[in-house]
Amino acid sequence: MSVCLVTDRRRLAGAAVPSAEACRRLAEQARDAVRAGVDLIQVRERELASADLAALVTDLVAIAHGSATRVVVNDRLDVALACGAHGVHLRGDSIAPADARRLTPRGFLIGRSVHTPGEAKDAIGADYLIAGAVFATASKPETTAWLGLDGLRSIVEAASVPVLAIGGVTIDRLDDIAAAGAAGIAAIGLFQPAGMASRGATSLEDLVNRVHRRFDSLRAAP
Repeated sequence: MSVCLVTDRRRLAGAAVPSAEACRRLAEQARDAVRAGVDLIQVRERELASADLAALVTDLVAIAHGSATRVVVNDRLDVALACGAHGVHLRGDSIAPADARRLTPRGFLIGRSVHTPGEAKDAIGADYLIAGAVFATASKPETTAWLGLDGLRSIVEAASVPVLAIGGVTIDRLDDIAAAGAAGIAAIGLFQPAGMASRGATSLEDLVNRVHRRFDSLRAAP
Protein backbone atom coordinates (compact mmCIF):
# COMPACT_ATOMS: atom_id res chain seq x y z
CA MET A 1 0.00 0.00 0.00
CA SER A 2 1.47 3.35 -0.99
CA VAL A 3 -1.32 5.58 -2.33
CA CYS A 4 -4.42 6.59 -0.36
CA LEU A 5 -7.01 9.02 -1.75
CA VAL A 6 -8.93 10.74 1.03
CA THR A 7 -12.29 12.00 -0.18
CA ASP A 8 -13.67 15.52 0.22
CA ARG A 9 -16.75 16.01 -1.92
CA ARG A 10 -17.11 19.70 -1.05
CA ARG A 11 -13.56 20.49 -2.07
CA LEU A 12 -13.95 18.41 -5.21
CA ALA A 13 -17.28 19.86 -6.38
CA GLY A 14 -17.45 23.22 -4.60
CA ALA A 15 -19.43 24.23 -1.54
CA ALA A 16 -22.35 25.58 -3.60
CA VAL A 17 -22.98 22.29 -5.40
CA PRO A 18 -25.89 20.23 -3.96
CA SER A 19 -24.80 17.25 -1.90
CA ALA A 20 -26.26 14.66 -4.28
CA GLU A 21 -24.34 16.12 -7.23
CA ALA A 22 -21.17 16.37 -5.12
CA CYS A 23 -21.47 12.68 -4.23
CA ARG A 24 -21.97 11.84 -7.91
CA ARG A 25 -18.76 13.68 -8.79
CA LEU A 26 -16.97 11.92 -5.93
CA ALA A 27 -18.08 8.58 -7.40
CA GLU A 28 -16.58 9.65 -10.74
CA GLN A 29 -13.34 10.51 -8.98
CA ALA A 30 -13.39 7.07 -7.37
CA ARG A 31 -13.83 5.41 -10.78
CA ASP A 32 -10.80 7.32 -12.07
CA ALA A 33 -8.85 6.38 -8.94
CA VAL A 34 -9.64 2.69 -9.33
CA ARG A 35 -8.61 2.77 -13.00
CA ALA A 36 -5.41 4.57 -12.00
CA GLY A 37 -4.50 1.92 -9.44
CA VAL A 38 -5.00 3.83 -6.18
CA ASP A 39 -4.47 1.36 -3.34
CA LEU A 40 -6.89 2.82 -0.82
CA ILE A 41 -9.87 5.18 -0.86
CA GLN A 42 -10.70 6.62 2.55
CA VAL A 43 -14.29 7.92 2.62
CA ARG A 44 -14.02 10.99 4.83
CA GLU A 45 -17.41 12.70 4.58
CA ARG A 46 -18.16 13.55 8.17
CA GLU A 47 -21.06 15.94 7.50
CA LEU A 48 -23.16 13.37 5.65
CA ALA A 49 -26.15 11.86 7.39
CA SER A 50 -25.77 8.16 8.11
CA ALA A 51 -28.14 7.06 5.33
CA ASP A 52 -26.41 9.27 2.75
CA LEU A 53 -22.98 8.11 3.90
CA ALA A 54 -24.09 4.48 3.66
CA ALA A 55 -25.38 5.05 0.12
CA LEU A 56 -22.08 6.66 -0.91
CA VAL A 57 -19.96 3.91 0.64
CA THR A 58 -22.09 1.25 -1.05
CA ASP A 59 -21.53 2.96 -4.41
CA LEU A 60 -17.77 3.22 -3.91
CA VAL A 61 -17.46 -0.40 -2.79
CA ALA A 62 -19.29 -1.42 -5.98
CA ILE A 63 -16.95 0.75 -8.06
CA ALA A 64 -13.90 -0.86 -6.48
CA HIS A 65 -15.25 -4.41 -6.79
CA GLY A 66 -12.92 -6.70 -8.70
CA SER A 67 -9.98 -4.30 -8.45
CA ALA A 68 -7.03 -4.06 -6.07
CA THR A 69 -8.41 -0.80 -4.62
CA ARG A 70 -9.82 -1.07 -1.12
CA VAL A 71 -12.41 1.25 0.43
CA VAL A 72 -12.29 2.24 4.10
CA VAL A 73 -14.70 4.48 5.98
CA ASN A 74 -13.49 7.28 8.21
CA ASP A 75 -14.28 6.30 11.82
CA ARG A 76 -17.80 4.93 11.13
CA LEU A 77 -17.19 1.27 11.86
CA ASP A 78 -20.95 0.62 11.80
CA VAL A 79 -21.30 2.00 8.27
CA ALA A 80 -18.17 0.19 7.08
CA LEU A 81 -19.50 -3.17 8.28
CA ALA A 82 -23.07 -2.61 7.09
CA CYS A 83 -21.98 -1.58 3.58
CA GLY A 84 -19.35 -4.25 2.99
CA ALA A 85 -16.41 -1.83 2.98
CA HIS A 86 -12.93 -3.30 3.16
CA GLY A 87 -12.13 -1.54 6.42
CA VAL A 88 -12.32 1.46 8.71
CA HIS A 89 -9.93 4.32 9.34
CA LEU A 90 -10.06 5.38 12.98
CA ARG A 91 -9.44 8.92 14.18
CA GLY A 92 -6.80 9.46 16.81
CA ASP A 93 -9.49 10.01 19.47
CA SER A 94 -11.64 7.04 18.45
CA ILE A 95 -11.81 3.53 19.88
CA ALA A 96 -8.59 1.55 20.02
CA PRO A 97 -7.75 -0.57 16.94
CA ALA A 98 -7.63 -3.69 19.13
CA ASP A 99 -11.21 -3.04 20.29
CA ALA A 100 -12.35 -2.53 16.69
CA ARG A 101 -10.58 -5.74 15.70
CA ARG A 102 -12.77 -7.76 18.06
CA LEU A 103 -15.86 -6.54 16.21
CA THR A 104 -14.70 -7.17 12.66
CA PRO A 105 -14.32 -10.19 10.38
CA ARG A 106 -11.03 -11.73 9.30
CA GLY A 107 -9.23 -9.63 6.72
CA PHE A 108 -11.00 -6.40 7.67
CA LEU A 109 -8.59 -3.48 7.31
CA ILE A 110 -8.06 -1.15 10.27
CA GLY A 111 -6.11 2.08 10.03
CA ARG A 112 -5.51 4.86 12.52
CA SER A 113 -4.49 8.51 12.42
CA VAL A 114 -1.51 9.34 14.63
CA HIS A 115 0.36 12.52 15.45
CA THR A 116 3.11 11.38 17.84
CA PRO A 117 5.46 8.40 18.29
CA GLY A 118 3.55 7.50 21.46
CA GLU A 119 0.29 7.23 19.55
CA ALA A 120 2.04 5.06 16.97
CA LYS A 121 3.28 2.68 19.66
CA ASP A 122 -0.18 2.47 21.20
CA ALA A 123 -1.96 1.63 17.92
CA ILE A 124 -1.89 -2.10 18.61
CA GLY A 125 -4.11 -4.00 16.20
CA ALA A 126 -3.91 -1.49 13.35
CA ASP A 127 -2.85 -2.62 9.87
CA TYR A 128 -1.49 0.79 8.91
CA LEU A 129 -1.15 4.33 10.27
CA ILE A 130 -1.58 7.75 8.69
CA ALA A 131 0.73 10.34 10.23
CA GLY A 132 0.22 14.05 9.88
CA ALA A 133 -0.05 16.73 9.17
CA VAL A 134 3.53 16.56 7.90
CA PHE A 135 3.48 19.90 6.06
CA ALA A 136 1.10 22.86 5.92
CA THR A 137 -2.16 21.87 4.28
CA ALA A 138 -5.32 23.61 3.10
CA SER A 139 -7.53 20.96 4.72
CA LYS A 140 -6.32 21.96 8.22
CA PRO A 141 -5.54 25.68 8.05
CA GLU A 142 -5.94 26.05 11.80
CA THR A 143 -3.03 23.71 12.50
CA THR A 144 0.30 25.36 13.26
CA ALA A 145 2.35 22.47 14.64
CA TRP A 146 3.40 20.46 11.60
CA LEU A 147 5.22 17.18 12.07
CA GLY A 148 7.87 17.93 9.48
CA LEU A 149 10.12 15.20 8.15
CA ASP A 150 11.80 14.63 11.52
CA GLY A 151 8.43 14.12 13.19
CA LEU A 152 7.38 11.73 10.46
CA ARG A 153 10.62 9.80 10.83
CA SER A 154 10.08 9.48 14.59
CA ILE A 155 6.60 8.05 14.06
CA VAL A 156 7.86 5.58 11.45
CA GLU A 157 10.57 4.40 13.87
CA ALA A 158 8.01 3.92 16.65
CA ALA A 159 5.45 2.11 14.51
CA SER A 160 5.23 -1.63 13.93
CA VAL A 161 3.07 -1.29 10.79
CA PRO A 162 3.35 0.76 7.57
CA VAL A 163 2.97 4.53 7.93
CA LEU A 164 1.50 6.81 5.27
CA ALA A 165 2.27 10.54 5.33
CA ILE A 166 -0.52 13.10 4.99
CA GLY A 167 -0.61 16.89 4.89
CA GLY A 168 0.92 19.10 2.23
CA VAL A 169 2.02 16.16 0.10
CA THR A 170 3.32 17.19 -3.34
CA ILE A 171 5.20 15.45 -6.13
CA ASP A 172 8.43 17.21 -5.29
CA ARG A 173 8.24 16.03 -1.66
CA LEU A 174 7.90 12.31 -2.43
CA ASP A 175 11.62 11.59 -2.19
CA ASP A 176 11.89 13.27 1.22
CA ILE A 177 8.80 11.47 2.51
CA ALA A 178 10.16 8.13 1.30
CA ALA A 179 13.58 8.88 2.80
CA ALA A 180 11.88 9.47 6.17
CA GLY A 181 10.71 5.85 6.01
CA ALA A 182 7.05 6.28 5.10
CA ALA A 183 5.45 3.45 3.15
CA GLY A 184 3.44 5.87 1.04
CA ILE A 185 1.18 8.89 1.09
CA ALA A 186 -2.42 9.86 1.78
CA ALA A 187 -3.86 13.07 0.39
CA ILE A 188 -6.89 15.13 -0.54
CA GLY A 189 -5.57 18.08 -2.50
CA LEU A 190 -2.97 16.10 -4.40
CA PHE A 191 -5.78 14.28 -6.22
CA GLN A 192 -7.91 17.31 -7.05
CA PRO A 193 -8.16 17.59 -10.85
CA ALA A 194 -7.90 21.39 -10.92
CA GLY A 195 -4.39 21.29 -9.51
CA MET A 196 -3.12 18.13 -11.23
CA ALA A 197 -1.08 19.87 -13.92
CA SER A 198 0.45 22.28 -11.43
CA ARG A 199 1.76 19.30 -9.49
CA GLY A 200 3.68 18.02 -12.50
CA ALA A 201 1.31 15.17 -13.39
CA THR A 202 -0.62 14.90 -16.66
CA SER A 203 -3.39 12.69 -15.23
CA LEU A 204 -4.44 10.83 -12.11
CA GLU A 205 -2.94 7.66 -13.57
CA ASP A 206 0.35 9.46 -14.18
CA LEU A 207 0.34 10.75 -10.61
CA VAL A 208 -0.39 7.35 -9.08
CA ASN A 209 2.27 5.69 -11.24
CA ARG A 210 4.84 8.22 -10.06
CA VAL A 211 4.05 7.57 -6.42
CA HIS A 212 4.06 3.79 -6.88
CA ARG A 213 7.39 3.87 -8.71
CA ARG A 214 9.01 5.98 -6.02
CA PHE A 215 7.93 3.83 -3.10
CA ASP A 216 8.32 0.52 -4.93
CA SER A 217 11.92 1.41 -5.77
CA LEU A 218 12.54 2.24 -2.11
CA ARG A 219 11.21 -1.16 -0.98
CA ALA A 220 13.33 -2.90 -3.64
CA ALA A 221 16.53 -1.16 -2.54
CA PRO A 222 18.98 -3.39 -0.61
